[in-house]
Amino acid sequence: MADIASTAAPARRRIRHAGSVGMIVGGLLALVGSLLPWVITPFGSLSGVAGPGLWTLSVAFLAIAGALLPYRKVAIAHSLIPGLVVAAIVGWQVARLISLSASTGSWGQLMPGVGLVMAAGGAVVLIRTGMRLVSLR
Repeated sequence: MADIASTAAPARRRIRHAGSVGMIVGGLLALVGSLLPWVITPFGSLSGVAGPGLWTLSVAFLAIAGALLPYRKVAIAHSLIPGLVVAAIVGWQVARLISLSASTGSWGQLMPGVGLVMAAGGAVVLIRTGMRLVSLR
């Protein structure tokens, strides 16, 4: 009698992991937010791509790429590092907006745009997903 286990197909390695969906959502939020206006002024909007949005755009692609890798430690790095970088850049830009508003006495004239808010949301999702992957062990 033939062994049934020897005729079975070898197990395939899954591409997606527990954090894939969170990393894709967070990466897409940061990516789209990088392309949208970051600062709204009375004279128009300032795009994120004209400044530090290029950095957030780059690391957003790293987060999306990490969602498609089947290795847990690599996925953690691809979630936490882009999330922390985007959070630091968004924090720096908000501090800069507050500093400019305080030094010129024009409170309410410089407002964060939808792109800055979306990038911050993407950072939160990426950091939360990375922490969830760390705690799964």
